[in-house]
Amino acid sequence: MRSAWAYILAFALLAGAIAGCGDEDASGDPSEQRSDGQRPATAVAGVSATAPATRPTPVAPIEPAGSWAIFRGSRSLTGYATGTLPDRPQLKWRFRTRGPIASSPVVAGGRAFVGSDDEHVYSIDLATGKRAWAFDAGAAVAAPPLVVGGKVFVGDGAGVLHCLSAADGKPLWTYKAGQKILGSANSARVHKDGREQLRILVGSYDFFLHCVDAATGDLLWKYESDNYINGAPAVAGGRAIFGGCDATLHAVSVRTGEGVASVDAEAYIAASAAVVGDEVYIGNYDGKLLRADLGTGEVLWAYGDGQDPFFSSPAVGADRIVAGCQDGKVHCVRRSDGTGLWTFEAADYVDGAPVIVGDKVLVGDDAGVLYLLRLADGRKLWSYETGGRIGGSPAVAGGLVLVAGEGGSVYAFAAEAAGGGTP
Repeated sequence: MRSAWAYILAFALLAGAIAGCGDEDASGDPSEQRSDGQRPATAVAGVSATAPATRPTPVAPIEPAGSWAIFRGSRSLTGYATGTLPDRPQLKWRFRTRGPIASSPVVAGGRAFVGSDDEHVYSIDLATGKRAWAFDAGAAVAAPPLVVGGKVFVGDGAGVLHCLSAADGKPLWTYKAGQKILGSANSARVHKDGREQLRILVGSYDFFLHCVDAATGDLLWKYESDNYINGAPAVAGGRAIFGGCDATLHAVSVRTGEGVASVDAEAYIAASAAVVGDEVYIGNYDGKLLRADLGTGEVLWAYGDGQDPFFSSPAVGADRIVAGCQDGKVHCVRRSDGTGLWTFEAADYVDGAPVIVGDKVLVGDDAGVLYLLRLADGRKLWSYETGGRIGGSPAVAGGLVLVAGEGGSVYAFAAEAAGGGTP
C-alpha cells in the first residue's frame, strides 16, 4: 500500500501539470519574450476514427548498442529496444537517494545517471550499484538526464539546464530558462559554416523550446508555444517534435527554430511524443491515444473512450503501440489503424512510460509496481514492488533493466543475480 506522502506527491505532480495546462498566465506574460523562430501554420484536421490503415514505418532500435543514453532510449523517443529479457528478472542492486525520484534513469559508458528531488544528479556504477559521483543542482531534478559526447545535460526545477562532465560530474556550463524544466533534453547535429555543431533542445514551463550550443550553452534560438511544455522533444528528420498544454503537436526545424508543421491534438498533452518518420504517437488529457501524420497535419486515428487521461509516453513496436492510462490499465493498440488489441489492469494509475523489449513490455504504475508483460497478449509474466510511484520510464541496456520511483531508489535487474519479484 502506498504511504500518505507518496499519494500527496503524486497528486501534487498531477495537479501541477493540469493546473499549468489550464493557466496560461501563471508564469507571467511570455508575449514579452520574442521567439527567434516563426510560429507554425494553423493546426489542421481533427480526429478521424475511420482513417484507412497505412503501413507503419519500421522502428529503429536504440543506438549505440548497450546504451540508453536518453529518456525512452532514442532521440525519436520510441521506447523500443532489441534483444530479449528473461521471464523473471532478478534484482542485482538498489541505489538509494535522499528524496523521491520523478526522473528516469539513463545508461552510458558503464554508468547509470538519474536526478532526484533531493536536488542532486547521481552517476552510478552499473557493475556495483555504487555512487560514482553526485552533483548538487540546487533544486529538485525531475527531468531525466541526457548523455552525449561525454557530457550530461539535465534540467532542474529552477529552470536551469546543467552541462556536466560525465566522467566526474564537474559543472561545465549552465543555461537559464524562464521556468522549471521537467522533461528530458534531446540533441541534434547540424552542419554549419563547414563544421558540425551539437545542439541541445529542451522545453520549459516558460512556454519555450530552447536550443543551445552543446559546447558553450549559448542560446541559438527559442521557439514559443502557447502554454507549458511538460515533456521531452523528439528529434527526427531534422525536426524537434513536442506537445504541451496548448493542445498542439509542434514540429520545429532544428536548424532554424522555425515551425514547419503542427497538428491539433484537441486536448492538453502532458507526455512526450514518439516519432517514426512522419508518424507521431501521443496521448492527451481527453483520454485519447493518437496517431498523427506530420506530412499532412492530420490525426489518422484516435483510440480511447475519452474518460481517463493518457499521461504515459507511448512505446512503438513493429506493429503495435503500448501506453499506460489513468484508467489503471496498460493499452496495446494496432499501429496501422488504432484497433485495440489488449489491456492489462494494473494496481493503480499507469502514468509510467512502457518500454518494448523484444516480445515483452516493461511498465510501472502509481502503486510502485514494475510489471513485465507479454507483448502478444498482455499476460503478466512478473512484477516487483518498489514502494513508490513509478511515473517515468525504465532503461534497458547491456542486459540490465533500470527503474526509479518516488520511493527514492534506483533498481537494477539482471538475469544472473538472486532475488526478484513475484510471478
